[in-house]
Amino acid sequence: VIILLIASSIFSWALIFDKFKLFKKINKSTEDFEKKFWKAKSAESFNNNLPTNSSDPATLIFKAAMTELVKTKRQSAAIQTARVERILEIATDNEIKKIEKNFTFLATIGSTAPFIGLFGTVWGIMNSFQSIAISRNTSLAIVAPGIAEALFATALGLLAAIPAVVAYNKFNSDSRRYLSKIENFSKRFLSII
Repeated sequence: VIILLIASSIFSWALIFDKFKLFKKINKSTEDFEKKFWKAKSAESFNNNLPTNSSDPATLIFKAAMTELVKTKRQSAAIQTARVERILEIATDNEIKKIEKNFTFLATIGSTAPFIGLFGTVWGIMNSFQSIAISRNTSLAIVAPGIAEALFATALGLLAAIPAVVAYNKFNSDSRRYLSKIENFSKRFLSII
């Protein structure tokens, strides 16, 4: 139980640092992308000057929309706008799914780790009582180590759960804010095409 909780806590912290860096990176890159986009003379020239191997979600969404825009140039404005709007929705959904990858792990650790720790505590206390029964001695020296180990499992469960829940809530909020930023850009982009 203790090994499971320690492994969960380590993976949670690795995920927390990874997502923290990811949100810092994409917020900065998307802000830079938007500034450059609104300063550009045309969307097509801006699209042609974008790097081909960009990992910025806003850039990838914009490129998907521009590809569809170029493909549908010969169609009516209403059809073209509808298709570009649909591509924007799909590309945004795909990028948000990538960003939110492993969020459920944080939520799962946050909700189950205390129970796993409690399970370890109950198991440890049962072992302590069995030690008392076997030795027929109720001194603190016999009982204390087992109970201390048992309570350590609860502490580890909380140590794994609390940061996971806080991180899940923060990253969920950051993801919604980022989605809102992308949707606002998409609406403004649609209005200019």
